[in-house]
Amino acid sequence: MSKQDVFLKSNPLMRNLKLQIKKLASLLKLNKLLIYQLIKREIAVRYRGSKLGMLWSFLTPILMLVIYTFVFSIVFKARWGTSNDNNIEFALILFCGISVFNLFSEIIIQSPRLIIGNVNYVKKVLFPLEILPLTLIGSALFHYVIQLLILLLGILFTYSTIHWTIIFLPLVLLPLLLVALGLSWFLASLGVFIRDIGHIITLFMQGLMFLSPIFYPVSSVPEKFRALLFLNPMSYVVEDIRKILIWGQMPDWSFMGTSLLLSTVMVVLGYIWFVKTKGGFADVL
Repeated sequence: MSKQDVFLKSNPLMRNLKLQIKKLASLLKLNKLLIYQLIKREIAVRYRGSKLGMLWSFLTPILMLVIYTFVFSIVFKARWGTSNDNNIEFALILFCGISVFNLFSEIIIQSPRLIIGNVNYVKKVLFPLEILPLTLIGSALFHYVIQLLILLLGILFTYSTIHWTIIFLPLVLLPLLLVALGLSWFLASLGVFIRDIGHIITLFMQGLMFLSPIFYPVSSVPEKFRALLFLNPMSYVVEDIRKILIWGQMPDWSFMGTSLLLSTVMVVLGYIWFVKTKGGFADVL
């Protein structure tokens, strides 16, 4: 018997964690084509009936970037304190944070209404409801990729190069996506039983945007409050995204290991909660 087997046998929590991860992996493998089709439908439905259609996915982030840049860098005269501190660089730094926050926010805000908005799937005995949060992840990633392309074009125009550290982008985003998936399962379930949860989450996300270093550098926060700022996991992700995309620096590896472990636990707990509670959906809806 290997050391790993002995450890798992003596640790029921880790054994259960491994079992749930295997179940989740099996679920994804069996339903990958269905998930892909649902993601396509989610994206198509969003722009159905619109004159500009999918062009809005390009226009919206650009317009918001122009507005935020005007307000913070011209009206409030905010500066990031870098050696090449101008409005264009400020806009790129800002957009790094906004795009990541939009990715997370899109998933979380839509989660409480996920089951309520798909009642027809609840009535289908063989439909795997667990995959619905994955459609939110896929749709949000689609829009993030569009924003990322806009950002990379801006970086290329400003600095005439794309830093090789961009290869770490999937690794930096992975903990955030895992946390979003775990929370999505929690919130999708809670949204069925507590209808007010959607309003609470919307208010929470608005507050979270200003409690994350999106519109200001961490260095501008008083030293005594910085520890509180980094209790927000979004802070690490936003800072690491800027490091690898704007400045060509390595991400914070000390945070990476811890965040991957905790986010994996979050996914498993969210999945277990959803599976345990989904039996009561049909009685409420």
